[in-house]
Amino acid sequence: MTDDAPRRLRVLAAMSGGVDSAVAAARAAEAGHDVTGVHLALSENPKSFRTGARGCCTIEDSHDARRAADVIGIPFYVWDLAERFREDVVDDFIAEYEAGRTPNPCLRCNEKIKFAALLDKALALGFDAVCTGHYATVVLREDGSRELHRASDMAKDQSYVLGVLDEKQLAHAMFPLGDTITTKPEIREEAARRGLFVAKKPDSHDICFIADGDTQGFLAKRLGAAEGDIVDESGAVLGTHEGAYGFTIGQRKGLRIGHPAPDGKPRYVLDISPVDNTVTVGPVESLDVTALTAIRPRWCGRPPTAGPATYTAQLRAHGGETEVTAELIDETEVQVTFTEPVRGVAPGQAIVLYDGTRVVGSATIATTDRRVRAEA
Repeated sequence: MTDDAPRRLRVLAAMSGGVDSAVAAARAAEAGHDVTGVHLALSENPKSFRTGARGCCTIEDSHDARRAADVIGIPFYVWDLAERFREDVVDDFIAEYEAGRTPNPCLRCNEKIKFAALLDKALALGFDAVCTGHYATVVLREDGSRELHRASDMAKDQSYVLGVLDEKQLAHAMFPLGDTITTKPEIREEAARRGLFVAKKPDSHDICFIADGDTQGFLAKRLGAAEGDIVDESGAVLGTHEGAYGFTIGQRKGLRIGHPAPDGKPRYVLDISPVDNTVTVGPVESLDVTALTAIRPRWCGRPPTAGPATYTAQLRAHGGETEVTAELIDETEVQVTFTEPVRGVAPGQAIVLYDGTRVVGSATIATTDRRVRAEA
């Protein structure tokens, strides 16, 4: 949060136990703010979450966050949000896969936990802002409104997973790492200079609540086996599966069909239908998506103007940008057309729209339109 006349704010720093959030909290304190650290206990059974100092959701992480707070010299608390996390993130994740969609749990966590449950509680306790270690930038406009922009360093930009934040949430968001161009080794060096034990701690990856990284196994334990057919685009049965939830659009490996396509080319997952429990596979060209419909848009500030407009879009947390034309049909639906076809787009994913570096907003992909292949 930047102002012409900066004032001392009461800041609640979300500390995951990783290096980024620790340095962010230290920078906020160094800037003169009244900072309190908080670690979110998100697991009802922490041992079931990732272990090995991965930077999220373990008992070790809470201890690392407390040590970092002690070094910075700020008060520190642990808040139990495990039930809210299970309902809003874990259960949602399972339900989305069961429905044949591909969710993004990190984006949902930012929306429902860090900038809803946490922010609401922080404001109720009299805090002015929530500080996190995300790489993104909040820009204060002359009219007093705020915009979310990409981080100064595109290599570390995390604005995609923050695209669900609205203007009210941005008004109370602080990202101290977003407007500095520093490499990750430099962040670690800064942490070491500050005496933070987490300076050499590995970054967290994958999904924090799937301890071994086996998403298919995690879903199978909760949804059970549900044998169905693997078919080609004509409907011919090529094989069977034990659960359609174990597949994602664009997947190539692990299809277990047993025999090659007539043309010898690899097959990819094109569609997942929970209604008849089938997985459709086909050639890579059939993954080309020319347009999509997205629902439940959330705007980072002012919504788009009426009529179609040109933006860039990002479809994955670590994906590149692609040019699109987007039009708000009503308050619940956005139509998006790609200038060039893109591949591997799945219902359930988030599409985040950008105007330059400004994050316009995010919406959840509901349906896609594929380019019809010319038959030989």
